[in-house]
Amino acid sequence: MADTSEILQGYVKLTEFLGQVLGPDYEIVFHDLTDPNHSIIAIVNGHISGRKVGAPLTNVALSVIKDKGYENEDYRVNDYGLSASGRQLRSNTLFIKHEGKLIGMLCINFDDSRYREATEKIMALAHPMNFIENGIAEKTPSEFAADITEKYNSSSEGVAADAIQKELEKMGISADRMTAEERMKVIAALEEQGIFLLKGVVKDVALGLRCSQASVYRYMSQLKIGGVV
Repeated sequence: MADTSEILQGYVKLTEFLGQVLGPDYEIVFHDLTDPNHSIIAIVNGHISGRKVGAPLTNVALSVIKDKGYENEDYRVNDYGLSASGRQLRSNTLFIKHEGKLIGMLCINFDDSRYREATEKIMALAHPMNFIENGIAEKTPSEFAADITEKYNSSSEGVAADAIQKELEKMGISADRMTAEERMKVIAALEEQGIFLLKGVVKDVALGLRCSQASVYRYMSQLKIGGVV
């Protein structure tokens, strides 16, 4: 039976192949889960999300590992993601398992913006604009934004910052005026999302919550969160 490294190398080649076949509007990414901070070991058309080899896992990928969602499904399709530059993407993920353990993720992110823009122009020529606005377009920008679950970052700092910002917005508070209880709630939420699977992330969390690393460790101790480097 092939060992893990042989399996992973096979998917590296598959990543390159799919990138060549599908073309420039498809970003193909392969994650090696042994190093969450630098999980991307192969990527084609990285210009779409702005990432390169060595970039970290996304917030959604960390959450999948944390809640073991991969145990009951082999893949996820038609999720919505947002690149660091604000580009809207359709995301699909295949979970790579070996003897029941998740060892990798093969992701295909489709940038369909060119096609949506062309469709809108064609429909505008054939129909009144109110006809288009009332449902002919698949999703409006605001509807697309509401469905976005994933944002792509080139660093673990960015992953942590986005996760913190999302929680602050959900709670309706500012990092500059947080109580100890509010910081505790944010840290608990980050733990549920798997953010602390990233090595060295405590300093990034401390920066985002406007407090010291010692304070973050204290909150984590109270919440019984361990194993953080």
